[in-house]
Amino acid sequence: MEGTGAQQDAPLVRCPVCLWELPAAHINSHLDGCLQDAGRGGEPERSPQPSSKKMRLSGPPGKSSEEEELEDGSGLVAPVFPLFHKGRAAAATPGTPGGAAGAHRGAPVAAAARGQERGAGPAASPGSHAAALSGETVAQKLEGKPLADKLRPGTLGDYVGQDQVLGEQTLLRSLLEAHEIPSLVLWGPPGCGKTTLAHIIASNSKKNGTRFVTLSATSAKTNDVRDVIKQAENEKRLLKRKTILFIDEIHRFNKSQQDTFLPHVECGTVTLIGATTENPSFQVNSALLSRCRVIVLEKLSVEAMEIILMRAITSLGIRVLGQDEQHTSSANGSDSKSSESPVYIEEKAVSTLAYLCDGDARTGLNGLQLAVQARLTAGKTSHQASTQGCSVDGVFITEDHVKEGLQRSHILYDRAGEEHYNCISALHKSMRGSDENASLYWLARMLEGGENPLYVARRLVRFASEDIGLADPLALTQAVAAYQGCHFIGMPECEVILAQCVVYFARAPKSIEVYSAYSNVKACLRNHQGPLPPVPLHL
Repeated sequence: MEGTGAQQDAPLVRCPVCLWELPAAHINSHLDGCLQDAGRGGEPERSPQPSSKKMRLSGPPGKSSEEEELEDGSGLVAPVFPLFHKGRAAAATPGTPGGAAGAHRGAPVAAAARGQERGAGPAASPGSHAAALSGETVAQKLEGKPLADKLRPGTLGDYVGQDQVLGEQTLLRSLLEAHEIPSLVLWGPPGCGKTTLAHIIASNSKKNGTRFVTLSATSAKTNDVRDVIKQAENEKRLLKRKTILFIDEIHRFNKSQQDTFLPHVECGTVTLIGATTENPSFQVNSALLSRCRVIVLEKLSVEAMEIILMRAITSLGIRVLGQDEQHTSSANGSDSKSSESPVYIEEKAVSTLAYLCDGDARTGLNGLQLAVQARLTAGKTSHQASTQGCSVDGVFITEDHVKEGLQRSHILYDRAGEEHYNCISALHKSMRGSDENASLYWLARMLEGGENPLYVARRLVRFASEDIGLADPLALTQAVAAYQGCHFIGMPECEVILAQCVVYFARAPKSIEVYSAYSNVKACLRNHQGPLPPVPLHL
């Protein structure tokens, strides 16, 4: 009768959708399934609990339903339902009820309890990755998911970079710590931490009892969004439970799809968090922007990238060697139980990787993973050829290996996005300021990023009359000749033609006399009151 007493002590809560009575600890997960079925317009999915009629048939006649349910909870029908008895025993929780519902819910609870006993929590922070993978080799740690996804931070304390937005005493950090999440649009370059910040918000919201739903605009449709919104309405109406909807790459949604969010974000049915690499002013509806707060995330600094890379290197068990250290003298520091050779990386290689990834943490971590995997493969090949090489000296990763993995610097440029206008504006202002070196730099940034050379040539034609004008009338001839040359031969041969024109314009004297005079004439015509004067007779 001990099982019967434990079952009677467990508080039961009735589901408002399907009216089944379940333990209070499992009501939220059960409601998710019921609300999903209700949102699709179908019949709510019942718990896999056997019907009471089958229970009554299995028991001796003459007993009431309460007595039969009591016998079920005490385990007297265990020979008939051995799986249910096993689920109750494995759960090892006094509040777990008997029957099929208790067994169905008890299995994941037992697994979670066993995981916590081993020291592996459900949402491990980056600091716990090294402990969780301490018994594995470097090659095994790199298998499966990309390194950037494995080492994704789980708490705000482990989040690196973006101090201007998420630093101490900032508004957004205070709101996140208080679990008051407003509707946000996270705008920043790739690899700056937009998705990671959304995962941190998801982890905190689940602890606070808030639903967090993730969709990607690259694959989700309008019907998927409407299903999530319908479930959020049911959650808010029945349980007073908030829902946070995260849309990755929200700029992929067209204007009509973005309009779907408007009334529901307005009334608070869902809290919208969107992530985009494009300027929200161009790609997101103005009506939706007025209901959200735009958070600008900058690309990560070199110092932040070095912290992220060193955290990954530590979790992989790789040792960093300075310029005056030799990797052969440190081979005795490796784990003797592991058959894998020790892995070392130059300190200069880490710094070079932090510079070359251009503030993209995903590129940096994946580049590190590629370099380590390539060297491990080469080490195995050399070890098979010679029994002395790799097992004694270990695997050594140098700066050249990192550069070989990345091939070239990661150039961030989007011909149709915000960076397109930023670079052409920088080129224009550099030539206006007579800085020929800066002018060549911004020209190369655009051409190496894939910009159309004819677009640059057209801008140079405009610059010749707007900024140089009558100070050097030959500048317009130079610009037109450069445009024709680019049109004749194309890239990459025409890049030197554009470079010559850019340097000529940077060195040329500047005059905006014609540009200013014509602007004054336009302003005079637009501000004129009454009818325009007729043409004088002598003209």
